[in-house]
Amino acid sequence: MTDFEVRRDDLRQTRFVDGAGEGNVRIERFALTANNVTYGVMGDALSYWTFFPASEEGWGHIPVWGLGTVVETGQTVYGYLPMSSSVTMALDGELVDRSSHRSGLPGVYNRYLPLAADAERLDEMLLLRPLFGTSVALEDFLAGAEGTVVLGSASSKTAYGLAFLLAWAGRPVVGLTSQRNRGFVEALGVYDRVLAYDEAGSLSGEAVVYVDMSGDAGVREAVHAAADVRRSVVVGATHWEDVGSGGGGDEAPELFFAPTHLEAMTERLGAAGLRQRMGEAWSAFMGRVDDFMAIEHHSGPDALERLWRSLVDGDVDPRRGHVVTLGR
Repeated sequence: MTDFEVRRDDLRQTRFVDGAGEGNVRIERFALTANNVTYGVMGDALSYWTFFPASEEGWGHIPVWGLGTVVETGQTVYGYLPMSSSVTMALDGELVDRSSHRSGLPGVYNRYLPLAADAERLDEMLLLRPLFGTSVALEDFLAGAEGTVVLGSASSKTAYGLAFLLAWAGRPVVGLTSQRNRGFVEALGVYDRVLAYDEAGSLSGEAVVYVDMSGDAGVREAVHAAADVRRSVVVGATHWEDVGSGGGGDEAPELFFAPTHLEAMTERLGAAGLRQRMGEAWSAFMGRVDDFMAIEHHSGPDALERLWRSLVDGDVDPRRGHVVTLGR
């Protein structure tokens, strides 16, 4: 068994560890996005390091969304996995991991979905479905908040999923992005306006709801200084080294945690109602996915390590979605 581990205090430090024996779930492939960097940044605050304990203190497993095969039954399952060749889980008949160390963690991460191994668009599901679930939860979370919605890191998959939903609902939305990614973000066709980060001052006096997908304190402060911020929400941390800095402005940023809000939506809508809402939005979104994303496949430890470091350094093309097969 091969495990990919990351230093908890320095996400650029990585190593491969040979585990003892093989787990009962063989990991076939998984998606890797900037959202996984957020898992590392928020690992202590939101217990992401707890899901798959590492071999040594100070190191951790970054969770990913992937496909695995239950060795005993041959069943293909989709869900939360480590970047490893296999993993041991205490799956019950409902495909819920009942491992003791996961008992206090959000249930949405402990449940696994059975799939046909040849189901269509599995790579798209790995790359976008978890992030789109966050987008759906965010759109619901922001309902009733007054002002133009401004999305930081507008090229991120969670951001443009949210922008798609906001545009679908007829709400005005502005994307903030780097000059390098500006053309891509404009071509998405889901933002009313696209601004470079150094143009945040053009929001002067405008009533806005700021959704920070990047954790970049400098951009957050610029938006707060220029605009009339009615609500400020921190979701991700692609600019992970800045996440601990203050937000600036009068409206204190609040941290959004998707599993908590999805559980609240389940209570309000019922499980069937939430599935219907998610399914309708997902079907509409899938009608657009080929316009803005090409999928790249990576195989083996070296390829995984290179891709991870590119994500940590923010050196990735937003037009690409990355799916990894670690191998054994």
